[in-house]
Amino acid sequence: MSVPTVTLQSDETMPVVGFGTGGLDGDPLIDAIHTAIETGYTRFDTAEGYGNESAVGDAVAEYDRDDLFLTSKVLPSNLAYESVIEACNASLERLGTDYLDLYLIHWPNPAISLRETLSAMATLHEEGLIRSVGVSNCSAYQLSCAQHVSDVPIAVNQIEFHPWRRQSAVVDYCQKTDVVVDAAAPLARTEVFEESTVQALAETYDRTPAQIVLRWALENDVTVIPHSTAPEHVRENLALFDWDLSEEDRRRLDELDRDHSVYNLSPTDWTDDTFGISR
Repeated sequence: MSVPTVTLQSDETMPVVGFGTGGLDGDPLIDAIHTAIETGYTRFDTAEGYGNESAVGDAVAEYDRDDLFLTSKVLPSNLAYESVIEACNASLERLGTDYLDLYLIHWPNPAISLRETLSAMATLHEEGLIRSVGVSNCSAYQLSCAQHVSDVPIAVNQIEFHPWRRQSAVVDYCQKTDVVVDAAAPLARTEVFEESTVQALAETYDRTPAQIVLRWALENDVTVIPHSTAPEHVRENLALFDWDLSEEDRRRLDELDRDHSVYNLSPTDWTDDTFGISR
Protein backbone atom coordinates (compact mmCIF):
# COMPACT_ATOMS: atom_id res chain seq x y z
CA MET A 1 0.00 0.00 0.00
CA SER A 2 1.26 3.47 -0.89
CA VAL A 3 0.51 5.96 1.88
CA PRO A 4 -0.27 9.56 0.84
CA THR A 5 2.29 12.17 1.85
CA VAL A 6 2.36 15.82 2.83
CA THR A 7 5.11 18.19 1.77
CA LEU A 8 6.88 19.91 4.67
CA GLN A 9 8.32 23.42 4.57
CA SER A 10 11.72 21.78 4.24
CA ASP A 11 10.47 20.33 0.90
CA GLU A 12 10.74 16.82 2.35
CA THR A 13 7.66 14.60 2.04
CA MET A 14 6.19 12.86 5.08
CA PRO A 15 3.61 10.03 5.06
CA VAL A 16 0.34 11.21 6.59
CA VAL A 17 0.12 8.02 8.66
CA GLY A 18 3.07 6.81 10.67
CA PHE A 19 3.68 4.28 13.40
CA GLY A 20 4.11 5.64 16.91
CA THR A 21 6.32 3.78 19.36
CA GLY A 22 5.75 5.52 22.70
CA GLY A 23 5.27 2.96 25.48
CA LEU A 24 6.56 0.05 23.37
CA ASP A 25 9.92 -1.72 23.51
CA GLY A 26 11.74 -4.99 23.01
CA ASP A 27 10.49 -7.88 20.90
CA PRO A 28 6.84 -6.73 20.85
CA LEU A 29 7.96 -3.41 19.32
CA ILE A 30 10.31 -5.08 16.85
CA ASP A 31 7.59 -7.51 15.74
CA ALA A 32 5.07 -4.68 15.42
CA ILE A 33 7.45 -2.63 13.25
CA HIS A 34 8.05 -5.62 10.99
CA THR A 35 4.27 -6.05 10.61
CA ALA A 36 3.91 -2.33 9.97
CA ILE A 37 6.52 -2.29 7.21
CA GLU A 38 4.98 -5.36 5.59
CA THR A 39 1.62 -3.56 5.70
CA GLY A 40 2.95 -0.39 4.07
CA TYR A 41 4.04 1.94 6.87
CA THR A 42 7.30 3.76 6.21
CA ARG A 43 7.21 6.47 8.93
CA PHE A 44 8.28 5.60 12.46
CA ASP A 45 8.19 7.99 15.41
CA THR A 46 10.37 7.57 18.48
CA ALA A 47 12.14 9.73 21.07
CA GLU A 48 15.08 9.54 23.44
CA GLY A 49 12.52 9.82 26.23
CA TYR A 50 10.80 6.63 25.10
CA GLY A 51 13.93 4.59 25.80
CA ASN A 52 13.31 2.40 22.76
CA GLU A 53 15.45 3.89 19.99
CA SER A 54 17.77 0.86 19.98
CA ALA A 55 14.83 -1.50 19.46
CA VAL A 56 13.51 0.69 16.67
CA GLY A 57 16.96 0.67 15.11
CA ASP A 58 17.15 -3.13 15.33
CA ALA A 59 13.70 -3.44 13.75
CA VAL A 60 14.43 -1.26 10.72
CA ALA A 61 18.04 -2.36 10.17
CA GLU A 62 17.17 -4.93 7.52
CA TYR A 63 15.23 -2.45 5.38
CA ASP A 64 16.42 0.20 2.92
CA ARG A 65 16.97 3.37 4.94
CA ASP A 66 16.01 5.59 2.00
CA ASP A 67 12.54 4.03 2.00
CA LEU A 68 11.89 5.05 5.61
CA PHE A 69 10.99 8.28 7.39
CA LEU A 70 12.43 8.32 10.92
CA THR A 71 11.51 10.86 13.57
CA SER A 72 13.01 11.29 17.03
CA LYS A 73 12.76 13.92 19.74
CA VAL A 74 15.14 15.63 22.13
CA LEU A 75 14.18 15.83 25.80
CA PRO A 76 13.49 19.20 27.44
CA SER A 77 16.44 18.57 29.78
CA ASN A 78 18.76 18.45 26.74
CA LEU A 79 17.85 21.70 25.00
CA ALA A 80 21.10 23.61 25.63
CA TYR A 81 23.18 23.95 22.45
CA GLU A 82 25.79 21.25 23.10
CA SER A 83 23.21 18.97 24.72
CA VAL A 84 21.03 19.04 21.59
CA ILE A 85 24.02 18.09 19.44
CA GLU A 86 25.01 15.27 21.81
CA ALA A 87 21.45 14.00 22.16
CA CYS A 88 20.95 13.88 18.41
CA ASN A 89 24.19 12.01 17.82
CA ALA A 90 23.26 9.52 20.56
CA SER A 91 19.84 9.00 18.95
CA LEU A 92 21.45 8.43 15.57
CA GLU A 93 23.79 5.84 17.06
CA ARG A 94 20.97 3.99 18.82
CA LEU A 95 18.85 4.04 15.67
CA GLY A 96 21.76 2.92 13.50
CA THR A 97 21.28 5.69 10.95
CA ASP A 98 23.28 8.63 9.59
CA TYR A 99 20.38 11.07 9.62
CA LEU A 100 16.88 11.74 10.92
CA ASP A 101 14.12 12.78 8.57
CA LEU A 102 12.57 14.87 11.36
CA TYR A 103 13.91 15.94 14.76
CA LEU A 104 11.55 17.49 17.30
CA ILE A 105 11.84 19.44 20.52
CA HIS A 106 9.80 17.03 22.65
CA TRP A 107 8.53 19.57 25.19
CA PRO A 108 9.31 23.27 25.62
CA ASN A 109 11.78 24.16 28.36
CA PRO A 110 11.29 27.75 29.58
CA ALA A 111 14.58 27.54 31.51
CA ILE A 112 16.66 27.35 28.30
CA SER A 113 16.72 29.88 25.50
CA LEU A 114 14.66 28.73 22.52
CA ARG A 115 17.09 30.62 20.29
CA GLU A 116 19.94 28.46 21.65
CA THR A 117 18.03 25.24 21.02
CA LEU A 118 17.07 26.21 17.49
CA SER A 119 20.60 27.33 16.74
CA ALA A 120 21.71 23.77 17.53
CA MET A 121 18.92 22.43 15.32
CA ALA A 122 20.17 24.65 12.49
CA THR A 123 23.69 23.25 12.95
CA LEU A 124 22.39 19.68 12.79
CA HIS A 125 20.42 20.56 9.67
CA GLU A 126 23.42 22.22 8.02
CA GLU A 127 25.53 19.15 8.75
CA GLY A 128 22.93 16.87 7.17
CA LEU A 129 22.18 15.00 10.40
CA ILE A 130 18.52 16.08 10.31
CA ARG A 131 16.42 16.93 7.29
CA SER A 132 13.52 18.71 8.95
CA VAL A 133 13.08 20.52 12.27
CA GLY A 134 9.95 20.47 14.36
CA VAL A 135 8.47 21.03 17.78
CA SER A 136 6.06 19.11 19.96
CA ASN A 137 3.51 20.15 22.56
CA CYS A 138 3.83 23.82 21.62
CA SER A 139 1.09 26.41 21.89
CA ALA A 140 0.49 28.86 19.06
CA TYR A 141 2.41 31.48 21.06
CA GLN A 142 5.41 29.19 21.60
CA LEU A 143 5.40 28.10 17.96
CA SER A 144 5.24 31.70 16.77
CA CYS A 145 8.29 32.51 18.89
CA ALA A 146 10.15 29.50 17.49
CA GLN A 147 9.35 30.55 13.93
CA HIS A 148 10.57 34.06 14.68
CA VAL A 149 14.04 33.03 15.89
CA SER A 150 14.71 29.86 13.86
CA ASP A 151 17.07 29.87 10.88
CA VAL A 152 15.36 26.77 9.47
CA PRO A 153 11.62 26.29 8.90
CA ILE A 154 9.58 24.74 11.70
CA ALA A 155 8.00 21.93 9.69
CA VAL A 156 5.85 20.09 12.25
CA ASN A 157 4.13 20.63 15.56
CA GLN A 158 3.28 17.28 17.16
CA ILE A 159 0.48 17.77 19.68
CA GLU A 160 -2.16 15.81 21.50
CA PHE A 161 -5.08 15.73 19.07
CA HIS A 162 -8.21 13.56 19.14
CA PRO A 163 -11.97 14.15 19.30
CA TRP A 164 -11.84 14.99 23.00
CA ARG A 165 -9.03 17.53 22.51
CA ARG A 166 -8.94 19.32 19.16
CA GLN A 167 -6.75 22.26 20.28
CA SER A 168 -8.38 24.39 17.59
CA ALA A 169 -6.36 27.55 18.27
CA VAL A 170 -3.06 25.69 17.85
CA VAL A 171 -4.24 23.76 14.80
CA ASP A 172 -5.60 26.89 13.11
CA TYR A 173 -2.35 28.76 13.66
CA CYS A 174 -0.27 25.85 12.35
CA GLN A 175 -2.35 25.51 9.23
CA LYS A 176 -2.24 29.25 8.56
CA THR A 177 1.56 29.19 8.75
CA ASP A 178 2.07 25.95 6.80
CA VAL A 179 3.18 23.90 9.81
CA VAL A 180 1.98 20.30 9.69
CA VAL A 181 0.04 19.18 12.75
CA ASP A 182 0.97 15.62 13.71
CA ALA A 183 -1.43 13.97 16.16
CA ALA A 184 0.19 12.35 19.15
CA ALA A 185 -2.20 10.02 20.98
CA PRO A 186 -4.62 10.26 18.03
CA LEU A 187 -6.80 7.53 19.57
CA ALA A 188 -6.84 9.19 23.02
CA ARG A 189 -5.11 6.06 24.36
CA THR A 190 -8.24 4.18 23.12
CA GLU A 191 -10.40 5.91 25.76
CA VAL A 192 -12.44 7.71 23.10
CA PHE A 193 -13.61 4.34 21.74
CA GLU A 194 -16.21 4.33 24.53
CA GLU A 195 -17.94 7.38 23.04
CA SER A 196 -21.38 6.44 21.76
CA THR A 197 -20.89 8.64 18.70
CA VAL A 198 -17.67 6.85 17.78
CA GLN A 199 -19.31 3.46 18.29
CA ALA A 200 -22.34 4.44 16.21
CA LEU A 201 -20.19 5.70 13.34
CA ALA A 202 -18.05 2.56 13.44
CA GLU A 203 -21.23 0.53 12.96
CA THR A 204 -22.56 2.84 10.23
CA TYR A 205 -19.36 2.73 8.19
CA ASP A 206 -18.52 -0.89 9.06
CA ARG A 207 -15.15 0.25 10.39
CA THR A 208 -13.34 0.00 13.71
CA PRO A 209 -13.58 2.87 16.21
CA ALA A 210 -9.86 3.49 15.60
CA GLN A 211 -10.43 3.85 11.87
CA ILE A 212 -13.25 6.33 12.44
CA VAL A 213 -11.11 8.51 14.70
CA LEU A 214 -8.02 8.33 12.47
CA ARG A 215 -10.00 9.11 9.32
CA TRP A 216 -11.56 12.09 11.10
CA ALA A 217 -8.10 13.44 11.94
CA LEU A 218 -6.89 13.06 8.34
CA GLU A 219 -9.97 14.88 7.08
CA ASN A 220 -9.05 17.72 9.44
CA ASP A 221 -5.65 17.87 7.64
CA VAL A 222 -3.88 16.41 10.65
CA THR A 223 -1.36 13.57 10.24
CA VAL A 224 -1.43 10.66 12.67
CA ILE A 225 0.91 8.19 14.40
CA PRO A 226 -1.20 5.40 15.95
CA HIS A 227 0.45 2.32 17.37
CA SER A 228 -0.43 -1.20 18.38
CA THR A 229 1.33 -4.51 18.88
CA ALA A 230 -1.68 -6.46 17.58
CA PRO A 231 -1.04 -7.27 13.89
CA GLU A 232 -4.71 -6.88 12.95
CA HIS A 233 -4.85 -3.42 14.51
CA VAL A 234 -1.60 -2.38 12.85
CA ARG A 235 -3.14 -3.29 9.49
CA GLU A 236 -6.54 -1.73 10.24
CA ASN A 237 -4.96 1.56 11.27
CA LEU A 238 -3.58 1.99 7.76
CA ALA A 239 -6.79 1.10 5.94
CA LEU A 240 -7.97 4.70 5.77
CA PHE A 241 -7.78 5.81 2.17
CA ASP A 242 -10.59 4.26 0.14
CA TRP A 243 -13.47 5.83 2.08
CA ASP A 244 -14.40 9.06 3.83
CA LEU A 245 -16.75 10.50 6.41
CA SER A 246 -19.71 12.68 5.54
CA GLU A 247 -19.52 16.34 6.49
CA GLU A 248 -22.27 15.81 9.06
CA ASP A 249 -20.43 12.91 10.68
CA ARG A 250 -17.17 14.88 10.82
CA ARG A 251 -19.09 17.61 12.60
CA ARG A 252 -20.51 15.10 15.08
CA LEU A 253 -16.97 14.09 15.99
CA ASP A 254 -15.86 17.72 16.15
CA GLU A 255 -18.56 18.37 18.73
CA LEU A 256 -17.06 15.80 21.11
CA ASP A 257 -14.29 18.26 21.97
CA ARG A 258 -14.13 19.04 25.69
CA ASP A 259 -10.43 19.88 26.01
CA HIS A 260 -9.81 16.61 27.85
CA SER A 261 -6.21 15.44 27.91
CA VAL A 262 -5.26 11.78 28.19
CA TYR A 263 -1.66 12.63 29.00
CA ASN A 264 -0.61 11.72 32.54
CA LEU A 265 2.36 14.09 32.74
CA SER A 266 2.20 17.07 35.05
CA PRO A 267 3.37 20.20 33.20
CA THR A 268 4.95 21.53 36.39
CA ASP A 269 6.66 18.40 37.70
CA TRP A 270 10.21 19.59 37.05
CA THR A 271 11.62 16.64 39.04
CA ASP A 272 10.34 13.96 36.64
CA ASP A 273 13.22 11.64 35.71
CA THR A 274 12.43 11.77 32.00
CA PHE A 275 10.68 15.02 31.23
CA GLY A 276 11.83 17.20 34.14
CA ILE A 277 14.35 20.03 34.10
CA SER A 278 17.47 20.09 36.25
CA ARG A 279 18.21 23.12 38.39
